[in-house]
Amino acid sequence: MPDKPALSTASQPLNDVFFNRDACVLARDLLGKVIRHRQGALWLSARIIETEAYYCAEKGSHASLGYTEKRRALFLDGGHIYMYYARGGDSLNFSAQGPGNAVLIKSGFAWLDECSGAPSLERMQRNNPDSQGQPRAREKLCSGQTLLCKALGLKVPEWDAQRFDPERLFVEDIGESPQQIIQTTRLGIPHGRDEQLPYRFVDADYAQYCTRNPLRRGQLEGHDFYRLDRQDAHR
Repeated sequence: MPDKPALSTASQPLNDVFFNRDACVLARDLLGKVIRHRQGALWLSARIIETEAYYCAEKGSHASLGYTEKRRALFLDGGHIYMYYARGGDSLNFSAQGPGNAVLIKSGFAWLDECSGAPSLERMQRNNPDSQGQPRAREKLCSGQTLLCKALGLKVPEWDAQRFDPERLFVEDIGESPQQIIQTTRLGIPHGRDEQLPYRFVDADYAQYCTRNPLRRGQLEGHDFYRLDRQDAHR
């Protein structure tokens, strides 16, 4: 068996209370946090840079379709993991406060520190090569919900409806928060299913690395997106 990878004694996994909050508040506050997943002797890590909030009462959510055993995690207390398949890949969500409410982790940025060094990045690149089988650039490894899960090695059968495990998978507060957050509409919501709701949140400093850059040319502030500074984001 491989040696268990060491974590810093200063590691600060988020507790259940952090997740048991309003979905939009949770979606904003997850930006800047780091997902850590252990594969063998390595911790694979990604900073969260893009999230989407979902509520049971609105038509864009899976929970709005009703309770099923597959959707059970959405109806459990905040801090449960809900995973599903999207376009053939795995997607990662965390349950929030209130039955059926959750946050989708839309994109991340491969994170390097004393816990996750160059060997961890190389493993993530092997997990998620490009279409030619070559290593993806660091900034492209987790730029989408299925790419994130592939790079981190997260799979629906292993983690759906589970809780965090500090020995294998958790989200850590590394003491960093976005200076500015972009709030805009979610992606991929069908017409007529509350696609207009501004429940997508992006760390402005990493906007160019998320699923679709909300600051790209042609997007108008006050119409297509809004800027929240740090104090606004925590009101």
